[in-house]
Amino acid sequence: MLQDCCDNLRQKIIHHLNVLAGYEVQPVIRGEVVVYRTSGRSHPAKSTAISLYSITRADENTGFGKLSREASLRNGKKTKHDGVETTTYGVVFYLEADFGTPGAMAVKNRGRREFFLKSVTLEVSENRCVHFDCNSWVYPIIKTNADRLFFANTSYLPSQTPAALQSLRQEELANLRGNGRGERKEWERIYDYDRYNDLGDPEKGHHHDRPILGGTRSYPYPRRCRTGRPLSTQDRATETRKKLINLDFYVPPDDRFSPVKLSEFISNSIRAIVHFVIPEVKSVFEGSIRNFESFGQMRKDLYSSHRRSILEGVVMEKLKALLPEEFIKEVVRVVKENPLKFPIPEVIAADENAWMSDEEFGREMLAGLNPAVVRCLERFPPVGRGGKVSSITASHIEKNLEGLSADQAVELRRIFILDHHDYIMQYLRRINEQGLCVYASRTLLFLRHDQTLKPLAIELSLPGDGKGGEINRVFLPASQGSERSLWQLAKTHVAVNDSGHHQLISHWLHTHAAVEPFIIATRRQLSAMHPIYKLLDPHFKDTMHINSLARSVLLNAGGILEMTMFPGKFALEMSSAIYRNWGFREQALPLDLLKRGIAVEDPGEPSGVRLRFEDYPYAVDGLDVWVAIETWVTNYCDHFYPDDRSVASDIEIQSWWHEVRTVGHGDKRDDEDGCWLPLDSVANLSQTLTTLIWIASALHASVNFGQFAYAGYPPNRPTRCRKFIPQEGTPEFAEFLRDPDKYFLEMVPDRFTTTLGLALIEVLSGHTADEVYLGQRASSEWTDDANVLHMFQKFGDDLRKVEKRIEERNGNRRLKNRWGPAQVPYTLLYPDTSNLGAEKGVTGRGIPNSVSI
Repeated sequence: MLQDCCDNLRQKIIHHLNVLAGYEVQPVIRGEVVVYRTSGRSHPAKSTAISLYSITRADENTGFGKLSREASLRNGKKTKHDGVETTTYGVVFYLEADFGTPGAMAVKNRGRREFFLKSVTLEVSENRCVHFDCNSWVYPIIKTNADRLFFANTSYLPSQTPAALQSLRQEELANLRGNGRGERKEWERIYDYDRYNDLGDPEKGHHHDRPILGGTRSYPYPRRCRTGRPLSTQDRATETRKKLINLDFYVPPDDRFSPVKLSEFISNSIRAIVHFVIPEVKSVFEGSIRNFESFGQMRKDLYSSHRRSILEGVVMEKLKALLPEEFIKEVVRVVKENPLKFPIPEVIAADENAWMSDEEFGREMLAGLNPAVVRCLERFPPVGRGGKVSSITASHIEKNLEGLSADQAVELRRIFILDHHDYIMQYLRRINEQGLCVYASRTLLFLRHDQTLKPLAIELSLPGDGKGGEINRVFLPASQGSERSLWQLAKTHVAVNDSGHHQLISHWLHTHAAVEPFIIATRRQLSAMHPIYKLLDPHFKDTMHINSLARSVLLNAGGILEMTMFPGKFALEMSSAIYRNWGFREQALPLDLLKRGIAVEDPGEPSGVRLRFEDYPYAVDGLDVWVAIETWVTNYCDHFYPDDRSVASDIEIQSWWHEVRTVGHGDKRDDEDGCWLPLDSVANLSQTLTTLIWIASALHASVNFGQFAYAGYPPNRPTRCRKFIPQEGTPEFAEFLRDPDKYFLEMVPDRFTTTLGLALIEVLSGHTADEVYLGQRASSEWTDDANVLHMFQKFGDDLRKVEKRIEERNGNRRLKNRWGPAQVPYTLLYPDTSNLGAEKGVTGRGIPNSVSI
């Protein structure tokens, strides 16, 4: 430290002597360094130094830009940036006369602890600043053996890189790729690929064995970030884990939660666990540990203001088997101080029985949690894998087709299907051997003239004699008596199927897992100076960290999803089977709607497609958001790529695309037609990037942030079943007739599983304070290109117009699917551009830039 002070003093004296002597001297560069304040960590000012790289003068020995002398941080002041507590330091650089303009910087942490560096801004002249958006952890040099490199906010295509930065650009990418060997340490910045070989735990016996996903024809899957943890001694293939829940799996520092996000995530998790504990404790005292005795008791125990601060061993012992010790201590403390219940979910807030209506059942397929699955039926009756024909006949449905025959209704595109049959059927025997009672289902619905979906019939199927046969039952709508109650049970089994598909496929596979390979390829193949890197970077925020936590807590053998969702131990294996049919191109909303028969091509529309009916909230709002993203991305790409040749000759973007297709999503490499566009034109690049940003932002928002609103009331979206629907003439049927509500509550998950699932979705449904929404950036200085900033401002303006149109639609009571009988307005694709972190928690609106929770 004394040496640093002496060096700075010497440079200051030399600078002033040169000025007095009349020598040419570049003005002193002053700057601000913003660091997140973190409790328990030392102040970086005492041990941190920064050096600058020139973009105009290269060092003859290294080939890198000329490196300035180190400058230390000084005069730290407590500040706030976007409501986050920070410390802002000053920094002064004394440069040689011909140093030129800085374009990169090296940060040296000589301390013992890491710190989170938010940004550095340098005033290089009266009217020009150079800004560094850092947003990463800086680890001590005694661990990293290297300075931490950051590039300024100027974008360069590879062919346009200043000579002084070319070698630095190439070396940085080489370092980020690593060598694919060894166990990663928390301070390393290395991005490499691995299969999903971290789900099982063979050390605990064969019940915890899980197949390795990815890299084989049997189990295709996207890749994840490699951690290199030791392999199990039992199979030499599965990575080991220290305990059931691991919060310290390797995530590269650039993709790790900020201190603010980490603190809030832990706090939200603890609050959700407390919400889980209170009704469980109450059940111990009232002797109803296994089931809720009535719908009224469920509402009272889960949502009422009743408080109890006594913990009983039964519940806490279950939690101790799931949670780290530090979590348990904090849970006990919070429960004693403030034992609150779950908030009341929107689906029962206005009318606690509206969820049971057929209209709400159909409406949630268009505006609920899983709105991108329902499709137009192409032929009647439905036909599944192997040519097996559904047992639903024309006589089942034609009385509800407003005078049309089944064939006529299909031709007019007025029959829709929610199909959870084929992919479940191949696993169903094994699923039910786990002690569950699950069906595969097909649900047919009719598009009425008021554009609501009326359920026509539900087919529930079980495996037959083991030779490919099936046992099918068809249930029809009914409004009274035992038939009404049976119909409600059938709808509930459909909801179980749809809940599993939503969480494992629409949510996890199609957003979280699908995006991670793009992040890894971007870090490995695109320099931080590349304009496409700068375009994509905010759409990757926190995704790798939340995915790592998911593999540790939710998706692993014995994890929460296996405990709560109907596939159980086959959950991820089932998602692998569905990934076979995944295509990246088809994730583009217009192509998805065309594939599902819900839209037709129309070159006159901004999106290129026209919906067959207007009142489809997910689709109509989604197309508005899609067009806004596409316009922004197209303008951005046109700005940097003057012609198709410039895309084809961009070595970094071509390496990126090759690695995404052949490694990150390598199991889909041969599916060129259905999966990948050739990246040989500006138009194809724009379409590819629009699709990726759509997946990471709007698609994820549409399937994530409404979870508590709809599934927060478990009877509306149960996750598994413990009983089949009884057959007439059996003792079970007599039991059902005596008390249909009791049978229902004994059929859906027990109270422990129910409450655990609620605790999970409460965390998943909430926004955090550091959320950055579509049309926003964490810093207004993310680029120094005034034209790009103008385009980005227009993007924000376009999204505000989308918000206004959504508000107008929600105010149009003719559009019945905007609210439905439960009176839940559709706002999941409301961008919320004015929300700068002030409104957090479960809001049911807002499109974050990334898959951040």
